[in-house]
Amino acid sequence: MRKIKLTKQEKEIENALLQGEYVDIDKGEFRHVAEAIVSRKKDSVLNIRINGDDLKLIKKKAGRFGIRYQTFISELLHRIAHS
Repeated sequence: MRKIKLTKQEKEIENALLQGEYVDIDKGEFRHVAEAIVSRKKDSVLNIRINGDDLKLIKKKAGRFGIRYQTFISELLHRIAHS
């Protein structure tokens, strides 16, 4: 049997699986999640100018959530557009 070398991320996923952090979901819930991912597909580019201090605060806040600041801004815009 060949030994496969896993990346750090793959090792973290494997450990999470072994510790039971992932659970099975039914097909309906899976379909709902898949549709949500498709509906959030990003297919447009937006370039804006923003105050440097505001951007620093946005980056800091995104960091607390553990996401990239572009993703954070995109999610904020999505929520505003659909409210």
